[in-house]
Amino acid sequence: MTGSHQTLTLLLFGAVVAATLAITSRAGRRRQGSPEEFYTGGRLFSPMENGFAIAGDYMSAASFLGISGLIALYGYDGMLYSVGFLVAWLVVLLLVAELVRNCGRFTLADVVAARVRERPVRIALGASSVTVSVLYLVAQMVGAGSLVALLLGSESGMAHTWTVLGVGALMVVYVCCGGMRATTWIQIVKAVLLMGGALALTVLVLVRFGGDLGALLTSAAERSGHGRDFLAPGLKYGGEGGWASRFDFISLGLALVLGTAGLPHILSRFYTVPTAPAARRSVVWSIGLIGGFYLMTIVLGTGAAALVGTASVRQSSPAGNTAIPLLSMELGGGAGSTGGAALSALAAAVAFATILAVVAGITLAASAAVAHDLYASLKRRRTPGEGGHTEGGRTEVGVARIAAAVVGGVAIGLSLLAQELNVAFLVGLAFAVAASANLPVLLYALFWHRFTTRGAIWSVYGGLVPAVALVVLSPVVSGAPGALFPGADFALFPLENPGLVSVPLGFLAGWLGTVTSRERADEARHAETEVRALTGAGAA
Repeated sequence: MTGSHQTLTLLLFGAVVAATLAITSRAGRRRQGSPEEFYTGGRLFSPMENGFAIAGDYMSAASFLGISGLIALYGYDGMLYSVGFLVAWLVVLLLVAELVRNCGRFTLADVVAARVRERPVRIALGASSVTVSVLYLVAQMVGAGSLVALLLGSESGMAHTWTVLGVGALMVVYVCCGGMRATTWIQIVKAVLLMGGALALTVLVLVRFGGDLGALLTSAAERSGHGRDFLAPGLKYGGEGGWASRFDFISLGLALVLGTAGLPHILSRFYTVPTAPAARRSVVWSIGLIGGFYLMTIVLGTGAAALVGTASVRQSSPAGNTAIPLLSMELGGGAGSTGGAALSALAAAVAFATILAVVAGITLAASAAVAHDLYASLKRRRTPGEGGHTEGGRTEVGVARIAAAVVGGVAIGLSLLAQELNVAFLVGLAFAVAASANLPVLLYALFWHRFTTRGAIWSVYGGLVPAVALVVLSPVVSGAPGALFPGADFALFPLENPGLVSVPLGFLAGWLGTVTSRERADEARHAETEVRALTGAGAA
């Protein structure tokens, strides 16, 4: 880009940052001293507002940048992400949304702790929630770094580093100053911007091909370098990869479909509405928005392959993270043109807003897990008045603010190591851990009357430890050219995504821990939880 084009990009980025900081400042004027206000925004959001916020929280950089890039590189196989991310919401709608809203207050651990001994379960789920959140944060920051490095034309990597540091600092400011209220409004604004930007680009792609989807797909196949194989299964998951690649396909699909219902930052959004029916209607709103968006990512990904070319996308970013900015530049008139620079800068600003909104939501969920679950369990006894404007509540909010800074620092360090990995792929790993550690214990606590404390602890650690260990021993970390440590080789596990193994292990460990436990399940507590889950009686 020329100097004037880079200036335009920086001005648009500055406008996004200024708008989000203004929202945070306005929300921060409202007292954030109580956990109720800091974690849930006072539970005052309407179903439509919360539905837009959920969509804004869920449609991340992985969706806008990563999925489109994977489709541009691998065609049919890249579409698995679009399908998996959308189908997952049926699990959330049918099994989780209302029940979680009725049984919990702030975090996932609140739901499970209603059934079993509180302290060990909060520690286990707090650790699991932080792990999932950090993996998700890494993906967002990798996307931000790739985006800015491309638009500013930096070859040294300094743009990536400074962008990651800047995003990390901003997300800490959002959470510490504005809490859930600011985070929610940032996510609503971002959802509107993202849907509008994606729709505009989709229309431009379709206009370029006269509205003929067949011509679009044919052109994408021709310029992909793979011919008709681009439109058939097996380009990424299959073919030369053999059985390991095919099992990776199944593993990824399992993680995507089941992982959403275990994501801490998604579950926490159900506590921001006043009732369980409002939580269900929020999900219906979000499904409509998310479904429309993922249909558009298919057009955008194939449009990038058809108009930019798969080779050019891969040359710019081996992981495909820059497909959308390159497509925008082409639709605006090509590289070097004012229209191309303006449209790509606008698309990048929307993507940057996406990243800022998502990292704020994830950081808030992670800080809540640290303060409300880990800190409360390890450092002090909980008291009946702790949720209000008591000294205990103010202390917990203070710990949450400190935790936000610490989590941000860890995510920054890891994202600088993972800058060459596809952001959608990184999110797939976070989904695998959520599906392995969080979902089994949640479903057992809600639906199995014999569930015990040992079963809950074994379920969390039985999914979390294998998932993390298998990722460390996979080709993602070593033994492959695109690994985190390409010079080392300790890849003992052949699959890139551990979901196929770790998700069943999480369910198996929960069952085994329960049936071997000497502790008898508290039937009265289960009955109370069941009544609360189904009717909302006694819900916060």
